[in-house]
Amino acid sequence: MLRKQQGFTLYELVLTLTLSVVLAGLAISSFAGSVAGARLSAEVNALFHAIHLARKESIMRRRVVSICPSIDRQQCSGSLDWSAGWIMFANEDADDPPHIDSGEAVLQVHVANDSVRISANRRGFTLRATQKRATNGTIVVCDTGNRVRPKALVVSYTGRPRVTLQNRRGEPYDCAD
Repeated sequence: MLRKQQGFTLYELVLTLTLSVVLAGLAISSFAGSVAGARLSAEVNALFHAIHLARKESIMRRRVVSICPSIDRQQCSGSLDWSAGWIMFANEDADDPPHIDSGEAVLQVHVANDSVRISANRRGFTLRATQKRATNGTIVVCDTGNRVRPKALVVSYTGRPRVTLQNRRGEPYDCAD
């Protein structure tokens, strides 16, 4: 009596493995995009909240509060590149561009994620109590792998930030090097 063999043919096995590899590849690339989007959003949110905190602190202290890019987390770098992170401090002498002098309290330090590139059109943002206007400008946050669209944080003269995906002309922000 002959028994019927049960199992997979080589053709069925190769086809199943190929399909599994393709589906796994699609899932991994989609997951990488989701992670990149979450990291980008986290940096935009950190900047958004830092601007709000600086605005609040300037009103509460009745003093100038500045945010500037920093590489060493102790002094402003004076650069338009904010990718290493930033510091917020009570800018007692209201110098422009912002510079930490002795006796000026550092209120917040932020180290940015390596997977994002952050650039601004200002070397620092100065938020003042209600008597004068704040520094306005735009900070663009990009994914270094270009997996997600860049986001921009636009700071108004009153110091209010807003997040946007498009510039004034309705075009997406550019992350060219």
